[in-house]
Parts: sequence; structure tokens; C-alpha cells
Amino acid sequence: MRSYPFSAVVGMDDMALALTLSAVSPAIGGVLVRGEKGTAKSTIVRALTALLPSVDVLAGCRFSCDPLRPDPTCPDLAHHDPAQVKNRPARLVELPVGASEDRVLGALDLERALGDGVTAFEPGLLAAAHRGLLYVDEVNLLHDHLVDALLDAAAMGRVTVEREGVSVAHAASFVLVGTMNPEEGELRPQLLDRFGLTVAVAASRDPSVRAEVVRRRLAYEADPEAFVTDYADKDAHLAQRIAAARTVLPSVRLGDKAVHRIAEVCAAFEVDGMRADLVTARAARAHAAWCGRTDVANEDIRMAAALALPHRRRRNPFDPPGLEQEQLDKALAEAGLTDSDPDPDPDFDPDPAPRNRPSGAGEVPPQPAEDVRGEHPAGTAAANPEASGRPASAVAAGPPYRPRLLTVPGTGLGAAGRRSPALTPDGHTIRAAVPARGWRGRPHLVGTIYAAAPRQHSRGRSGPGLVVRPTDLRAPVRQGREGNLIIFCVDASGSMAARQRMREVKTAVLSLLLDAYQRRDKVGLVTFRGQAAELALPPTSSVDIAARRLTALPTGGRTPLAEGLHRVVDLLRVEAVRDPRRRPLVVLVTDGRATAGLDAVPHALRAARILGRISRAVVIDCESGRVRLGLAADLASAMDAEYLRLTDVAADTLTAAVRTHTALGRRRAA
Repeated sequence: MRSYPFSAVVGMDDMALALTLSAVSPAIGGVLVRGEKGTAKSTIVRALTALLPSVDVLAGCRFSCDPLRPDPTCPDLAHHDPAQVKNRPARLVELPVGASEDRVLGALDLERALGDGVTAFEPGLLAAAHRGLLYVDEVNLLHDHLVDALLDAAAMGRVTVEREGVSVAHAASFVLVGTMNPEEGELRPQLLDRFGLTVAVAASRDPSVRAEVVRRRLAYEADPEAFVTDYADKDAHLAQRIAAARTVLPSVRLGDKAVHRIAEVCAAFEVDGMRADLVTARAARAHAAWCGRTDVANEDIRMAAALALPHRRRRNPFDPPGLEQEQLDKALAEAGLTDSDPDPDPDFDPDPAPRNRPSGAGEVPPQPAEDVRGEHPAGTAAANPEASGRPASAVAAGPPYRPRLLTVPGTGLGAAGRRSPALTPDGHTIRAAVPARGWRGRPHLVGTIYAAAPRQHSRGRSGPGLVVRPTDLRAPVRQGREGNLIIFCVDASGSMAARQRMREVKTAVLSLLLDAYQRRDKVGLVTFRGQAAELALPPTSSVDIAARRLTALPTGGRTPLAEGLHRVVDLLRVEAVRDPRRRPLVVLVTDGRATAGLDAVPHALRAARILGRISRAVVIDCESGRVRLGLAADLASAMDAEYLRLTDVAADTLTAAVRTHTALGRRRAA
């Protein structure tokens, strides 16, 4: 089936413009598309490939060298034949979430090394993407070091590999496009900054636009060939414009006045470093070339700033990336970038196939009315206790602080993260092992030699050297850190309702949420008050949603402690099936009192023992006052959990760790 036409996508003008500018000038550094599921992110990215100009390559070159300007450092340079040239379409290379560093960058060719004794380089995905498009879906789920390597290559246009006796550098100029769903977790700010442009997309709320999307999609599914043919002329025109803009780009002038205006706009947002200024300048030149101009105009700077600045503004840890349109308009006006800037060529149509534009360029689309659970996010009327009929007793948290490091004992299976010890693809090597079927990666050289050494006599070795066969290959076993499933179980009953105490509780949990964000954990939130427990947030990587739920959490009523613990047990059992590699850590925040139902305290202790058998837990005691009952300590003992007072959550040093009980270690070792 032929891919969906680029010009047939409805209501995604900002995304289409950002992709087009990156196609005109790959030096911009790529595009990050943030949006809810079902917004045609993948469809339009794949459609862009058909618009890219075809490329001439040297036949037999694995690195797609340009016959007119071959890479002088190309590993295949010795095999280049200028007379052997072929023309092929631009490639779309898709990088899977589970790709290893060797698969991305390239590595030693093990088959030739072990079979022929030749040190040879096997190209990775970045080499395949040279002079094409590299698409990374769910880029926020990749390991940070892989994202960093991708962005380095996109910015520098080259890849350098130094490992196992291989030293290789080759060109890697490509259009980088990453897509992500913010509900699954945000990229780290330092990685966000490395993307050149960003676009936030959301499904249109205009019924006419939504109806047109449905009509076009059904027509495409009914007869793909006819549908693609209907839009062939528009796609061909866009492809011609991209090719023409690439030709014009080197001659586009960015005058001193334009440079100063770009600097003024970037300074107004207090962005860190100079990357924002450089990206805005490159995007402005690309936009001018796209519009057929050889001088950068105010309109070019406006469009570039709207795409290059949203993800770079300074913000609090739990603020979603974005840019208020009023703030942008004010900064542009102060820099003299008004809408009155005339188009140098009034007869030139910048978009011969205009699509519906529900929002202004660069404007962050309206946030959906409901979040991942179908509930209104904090700040809306439904999240306001008074508007929703809940007790108006929600207390705001104080500024977060650096908490102690809570870890899960033992060694996990390596869910991506930075919390507990685990076997991971990276980290320090602890031993060598026989690789699994289909394994591809760097071998453990010493382990391979040790495996081959005892067999040299039987293999007939008569002189110096070592006879190594593929069966001798050993892979390194590495230990690093993993992310965990952190379930916060928060007591919101009347015994916790003292304003200052609840403020301290929310501050502590908010601090732990910030720590979970930095360590790439999944988090869930269970609260209990009145007569029942509530799953306030199913496990998610988007901890900012948990922070909003915590902020709006009201208190009052009796204490159904046992119900809260049973709710956590049920949740953990479901998650053990859904995500078995991610080990859980339960953080129970309570004063230990149980007042709801018959035999509330014995019932709570039984639930605590059940919870302790399936998960590592930490109990944070919120009891205060001169007379203390010590009920939270009893709960910690029942579930073999670590016990902390609320005042002990803060860390003295960044590496302060929670020590496990001796009984817990004995039981788990057994």
C-alpha cells in the first residue's frame, strides 16, 4: 500500500511547516513532535519521505557518498568508482525503541573478525539514514545516551566510532524527526534543547475539520491508488518547492538587523546558551528559501521563533513544555517584528495547497479537556474542590527539596532508568556469558579468549596465534541502574487534615515525584479517605500529572487504611502482568491510624503483611504531637518495610540511600 499523501493531511499546518523547513535545511537539527495519540504524527512523517529529492550515490558505497562530493573519510573510499553512479529515492530509516548503541552507530563486523581475522566496520542506522530521513517514534522512551548520540549526529552531520580496534568517521546528514506522547513521560530538558524545532499537536475540536479527516482516511483505505493519484500533483509541487528551496538556501542573506532581532527575542525568554539563537537563525533562512526570498524578513523570524523557542523557555520541573502565544507576541513586538512587515513578493503564494489552520503558527494547541484517565487536569473546574462538590480542604505543597534515594534491593532486569541496581545494556561489566540467540553487540574479548583457549589443541593449532570460532563468543553482562514502578499510597483522612502537616506531606511526596522524574520511574497514586480508597492516577511515566493530582488532593473523613493497602496490592498484581520487568516500590505516607470499618487495625495489619510479600515498601510516618502511638512503625514491621519519619525524607547528600531491614534481606535471599 502506498503511503498517505503529505498534502492530504488536514489541520496540521505547524507540523507540516516544521518538517518542511527541516527538509530544506537538515542543519536545523531535527523536529520533535509532541502530541496525543491518534493525531497522524507517524502518517505525516512517513509521507514527508516521498517529497524529498532523489539522490545520486556511488554504487557499492554503504555510506551513500555523493559522487560530486565524496566523503574523504568514508570507510568505503578504497572501493569508490566515480564511473559507477546510481540514483535512488531518499530513504526513510526508522529507529526501533529497543535498538542498541551498536545498531545505531555501527560496530565491529563479528562474522568477518572471527571467520577471516579481518577488522571491519559494520555500518549502523545512522549510516543508512545519510542524505535521507531518520524517524524515531516514541523518542522519549529511548535511553538518554542514544538520544544524545542521535542529536549529536544531526547537529554535526558526522558520526565517529571508536571501539574494539575500529576507528571510523563518516558523514551522516539526515532529517531527524522524533515523535512522542507526553502522557508516556517527557524528555529531559537537556535533550529537549538539542532538538532544533518542536511542535505540539492535538486533534482539532472543529467538527468540520474532524469530519474531513474521516472522509479522507476512509477514501484512502477504500482505494489507496486512486486517493494517492488525486493528490499526486500537489505532492509533486511541494517536492519541487523543497528542491528549489535547497538550491536557494546558500544564497539567503541574514543581515545584521535580523541577527539582532533574533538575539532580542531569544534573550526575552531567558534561554540558556546560544543554541536557540543559532536554530532560530537557521530556521529563518530556511523559511525565507521556502518562500522564495533571498533576504530574511520579519515574517521568517516570527515563524522560526514560534517553532524554535517553545521547548527552550525556562520552567519549573513539572511545567509542560510550551510557549504562551501572548508572551511570544509581546517579545516579537518589542523586537520590532510586527505583522506589518510586507512580503517582498506579494504575488508569491507561500502555500499553493493551503490546509485548514485551526491555530496560529507555533501556538500550543488547546490542552485536552481530559487527561489519560478521562478526568479533568488540575486547574480546571472539575479539579477544583469547590466546583466539583468536594471539601474545599486542598492544601498547596511547598517548594520541593532533594529527597533520600529510595531503592529496591537485589538486581533487576533493566527497565530503563536510574534508581535501583539492574542488569542493563550499558553500565560496568561484571562478567562474561554465552550470548542469547540473535544477540548483536560488542563482545567480551577477554571472556571470548578464555573460552577459546582450552580448545586450541583439539583445533590443531601448531603455531602462534589463537583459533577462535563463533561458538567461543562471549557477551558482557553489565550492571547499571533501572527505573522502578513507584506507587504512592497517601493517607488523606481527617487525622492528616492539619494544614501544616498536609503541606509537609505534599511537599515530601512532590520532592519524591521530582526524584522519580529524574530517575525515569513510572509512578502511580492511590489515596484513601472516608470509606474507600481511590486510584487517583494509574501508573504512568508522566509524573507531572501525578503532581497536579497531588496538588488538588483534598483531605477529611475517616481512615480506610486497609482498603488503601488492598487497592495497592490489586494494582501491583495487574502491573506485574503488564510490565513484568519493572520492579515495584510502594511509598506509604500515613500516620498509621485506621478508623474505618470493623476491626480496622487488625485488618490493616493483615493487608500490610500481604503487601510486604509482593513488594519492597517504605513507610513515611506523618504522626506529630507530644503523644505518639507508633502505629506507622507497627505497619512498617508488619510489611518488612523501611520506616522513615516525615522529617527524614530529605537527603543530606545526593547519594543517601535507604537501607533495608536485615529480616527483609534474609527473607528475599531465601
